[in-house]
Amino acid sequence: MSRSARPRSPSIGPRPSSATSPVLDHFGVDRVHLVGHDWGGVIAWTVATTNPDRLASLTCLSTGHPAAYRDAGWAQREKGWHTLLFQFEIAGAWLLQDDARNLREALTEHPDAEAAVERLRRPGAVDASLGLYRAWAPPESLLARRHPYPSIPVPVMGVWSTRDRFLTEEQMTGSAAYVSGPWRYERVEGVGHWLPLEAPAKITELLLGFLGSTGR
Repeated sequence: MSRSARPRSPSIGPRPSSATSPVLDHFGVDRVHLVGHDWGGVIAWTVATTNPDRLASLTCLSTGHPAAYRDAGWAQREKGWHTLLFQFEIAGAWLLQDDARNLREALTEHPDAEAAVERLRRPGAVDASLGLYRAWAPPESLLARRHPYPSIPVPVMGVWSTRDRFLTEEQMTGSAAYVSGPWRYERVEGVGHWLPLEAPAKITELLLGFLGSTGR
């Protein structure tokens, strides 16, 4: 969360995917090439499963399909331990205690870490950010009966980086099982989780090549 409006409670209300068609209709846009990173990637996968007719293509950076994340097993659960911690009300205070020491540690590789920390220290910012985890990834979601996901028919590119501290390669490569359209996987060596900030030139190169190949 930066300087945009923030929700006052952990619930984020209607899923962003449900707003996709109305927003595109408002601007007179038929289809878009959708790109998302981290939580934006999670939302983008959901949009692709619920509104594939509004997409020309999908690109997800770092985060794989939600079902593939769940399928990735204990290795992914270990890397994503923070998603459980963030369910608890103490999480915000824990991140910000001792001059935001734990938050700074989590953002160690972030190219603009200090600016990110300052934004999250603004009143209500960290709790609004944690609300995404509480609304979208409660602990019971890992144990609940799985509902089948519609296969994604549009071209999809997944990009993962080898120094990602939070996400395994398997949760991205396993996403291919949920795509019926053309699937492309790109592995970026020596780069951490913050792909768009750490390797902007490489990501731009991949995007231009992929979008140009979709013919849409």
